Order: sequence, then C-alpha cells, then structure tokens
Amino acid sequence: MRRPYATAMKMLLFPATLVVTLAAAPFLMGAAPMLAGDPPQRRSDQMSALQARRTGAPSLREIESRVIPTMKGAQYLGSDYDSGSAIYTLKFLRDGTVIWVDVDGRNGQIVGRTGR
Repeated sequence: MRRPYATAMKMLLFPATLVVTLAAAPFLMGAAPMLAGDPPQRRSDQMSALQARRTGAPSLREIESRVIPTMKGAQYLGSDYDSGSAIYTLKFLRDGTVIWVDVDGRNGQIVGRTGR
C-alpha cells in the first residue's frame, strides 16, 4: 500500500534541511558573524574605558551615582562613551524633553549639558 503523504513530506524536508545548512555554514567554517549590537567601535570604546579605569578614572557607576541624583524629575535612559574624547554622555528624559549630560570620563566632572 502506497502512502500518498510520504512524497509530500520528502518535498518539505529538503528545503528545510537546505535552509538550516546554509544558516549554519558560517559557524561550520569557523567564521562567527558579528553581532549587530557589538560593532568594532563599541569594543574599542569599552577597552578604552577599561584602560582608563585601571589608571584611576571613575567608573560609569560612580559617575552615574553622582549625576543621576542631580537630575530631579528626570528619567535616566542610559549612557554612551566616546573613547576619542573620554566623555560619557548620560541621557535623561524630563517632561518630553531629552537632556544630555556630558561627563569627563577621566575625572567625573560635568563638562556640558543640553536641554533643560
């Protein structure tokens, strides 16, 4: 007795196997894809921040603990680090207005602010 669904299943199995094989090819060949959230510049900035921290610069957590309490009524959204200028930019939101606070990553001093 012939099973009519057996041929259909074989036809479905081949494309699925092909898709999985093609998706896994970079890993099988030893080339891991770059993650979208981790570009080379971000890694470079992270390494610069780590090196600065080792030389006595304040950590991001220390900077946040000093700046966030001064931003009454504002929601803290996060930070960014620019290794070229050693500046942390802390981003806040208050009454629909975005506020950026620039902090020198070498000494923790506020060096600029935009928005109110």
